[in-house]
Amino acid sequence: MSLLKMIAKSTAFATVLGLSGWIGYDLTRPPYDGAVGITYGSAYAPIRGSDVDFNIWYPAVPGGKSVTVGGNGVFYGTPAGRDAPRQDGRFPMIVISHGSGGNAGQFGWIASELAQAGYVVVLPNHPGTTTGNASAKAAVRVWERPADVSAVLDEITANAGVYPYIDADRISILGFSAGGYTAMATSGARVDPALLQSFCDDSDHGMSDCAFLAHFGIDLHAFDLTPAAQDLRDPRIKTALIIDPGIVETLTVESLEQIDIPMLIINLGDEDEIPVGVHARNAADAIPNATYLIINDATHFSFLARCKPKGAQILINEGELDPLCDDAGGRARSDIHDALSSQIVTYLHEHL
Repeated sequence: MSLLKMIAKSTAFATVLGLSGWIGYDLTRPPYDGAVGITYGSAYAPIRGSDVDFNIWYPAVPGGKSVTVGGNGVFYGTPAGRDAPRQDGRFPMIVISHGSGGNAGQFGWIASELAQAGYVVVLPNHPGTTTGNASAKAAVRVWERPADVSAVLDEITANAGVYPYIDADRISILGFSAGGYTAMATSGARVDPALLQSFCDDSDHGMSDCAFLAHFGIDLHAFDLTPAAQDLRDPRIKTALIIDPGIVETLTVESLEQIDIPMLIINLGDEDEIPVGVHARNAADAIPNATYLIINDATHFSFLARCKPKGAQILINEGELDPLCDDAGGRARSDIHDALSSQIVTYLHEHL
């Protein structure tokens, strides 16, 4: 059973426990005394024909109930105040797009840092590529994820009375892995469908994506991938931050050259160790206003939440293909997170 199935099974079991038990547990939670609040929303996504759920982290004052967001048997969660009172003012908004098979809760570590730095952070769960709701066929339809982001922005910008604390004129996007592609697409990058269709023909690009697709019998040549070529840019996004972007090799140089917003692109790991499938130096060189950085002694999965002591063994026991708990060079994941957070917050302060 994969990690995704394991988490889905755990979620289902929690649901069986019953609503009354959950309410009783919620009432016993201690009051929150920190500066980071969390609440939840949803947006209708036309491309889905259904809603996209999202988390909202925001600058808060003490109040609400103490919760831990995103924790499970493998990963540590992040503390926050559920429905804690908001700090006064309007704050810039950062949309965070998770990787394929991931979820919004995994990024509490950076959402909390951003909220403390004065940003509202909105994290959608992308249907079809999120924990407990993922499939290989959905992963192929890469153009749906940027449309999710635009749907969330539609919801927030059309309902200023519901979100009075969000400055809708100052919006950025931060994406990790498949979310990195998503952030690039909403900034104007476009996919060459022919390159996407042949993506798994001759190489695995140093990643497990093609093995994942093959395991589920997916032949990219059997899909109509022409929708991936469409312009998915959302002009409300004023700057973008990209971490190890997926399918970066399939993006057209022409579209990259036309991106006109500031963009920070970060690769994780020593230069000669970065998987070619996410190596973004060439893409950064083509983007007029891009800044490119490398964070050494890391791996592609260092952007995930910190793993618990038994997390790696749980993943092995469950047959997970990727070493989600491994980092490089003996550097602690918390140190890598600190380096990422510092670069991200500094860039946003300067460009948003």
